[in-house]
Amino acid sequence: MPNIAVCSGSFDPVTLGHLDIIKRGAKVFDEVIVVVANNQSKSPLFSVEERIGLLQEVTGELPNVRIDSFSGLLIDYVKSVGASVILRGLRAVSDFEYEMQIASINKKLNEEVETFFMMTNNQYSFLSSSIVKEAAKYHASVEGLVPPAVQDALKQKFKTPH
Repeated sequence: MPNIAVCSGSFDPVTLGHLDIIKRGAKVFDEVIVVVANNQSKSPLFSVEERIGLLQEVTGELPNVRIDSFSGLLIDYVKSVGASVILRGLRAVSDFEYEMQIASINKKLNEEVETFFMMTNNQYSFLSSSIVKEAAKYHASVEGLVPPAVQDALKQKFKTPH
């Protein structure tokens, strides 16, 4: 049975920190399914389709990574694709408490699914999609924070009308 991991998030937008976790996860697991959460309570900058497209573009060289989306409970999605692992990145201690709660409820809902935490590379420990969007909104450089395709997409989103 293949060892399939699901890496979920809003990816609004995907950052180099996200990409670091995805690439490293692809070395550990037979397949990594990166799923864009379609959270109706949030107002994302990019549509689900745009986020999927950006993720496909920046992970294209990883043959064992595929991109999908879901709404509802992650644990239900994990079961539906035959995965046994949820892959989560941790930036700092502040992430741990929230992630532990989510992992605990997922374990309660399905004992057969394990959550694997991967520490982010130190150079990305401060990085979040929110910080990137805030910087891009005011036309600050996001080079070194997001892949070039995402830089271009952010410039388009925050283009100043003439």
